[in-house]
Amino acid sequence: MNPLVTTIDIDAPAEVVWAVLTDFDSYPEWNRHSIVSGTLAEGETLRVAPGPDAGRMPTFTPTVVTVDEGHEFAWLGHLFVRGLFDGEHRFQVEDLGEGRTRLTQSESFSGVLAGLVLRVFGEQTRRNFEGVNAAVKARAESTADATTESITT
Repeated sequence: MNPLVTTIDIDAPAEVVWAVLTDFDSYPEWNRHSIVSGTLAEGETLRVAPGPDAGRMPTFTPTVVTVDEGHEFAWLGHLFVRGLFDGEHRFQVEDLGEGRTRLTQSESFSGVLAGLVLRVFGEQTRRNFEGVNAAVKARAESTADATTESITT
């Protein structure tokens, strides 16, 4: 296994971060690193494509393997066939209290070509994860600010 792990702390409640992260239809409005479509339910197939800022990344059609509402979801994808280059991608939303959240985005890679593919695309993949994390942070914080403002006015 070759894990890649990125985290970011977000000044927004976990519920807001989860809502932003799982609203795939809105990704084109704020996420220039990836485009995700499909239904977030175990056993469903998603389409995960690179966004305009992702560079030369492949499109995957992974299967959702975990959904823990409000906390975590994961999918498992394969490049061409199982065992060649597989990746289990996971998003974890951790409530830090006081309206703050930690988002962890990770992927565990395996398969015959994992080492080679990661040597070629590993750093680009890390930058893409960090870009998605920053975009989630910006969207969640602006959403939380707008919600707080509408409540106080």
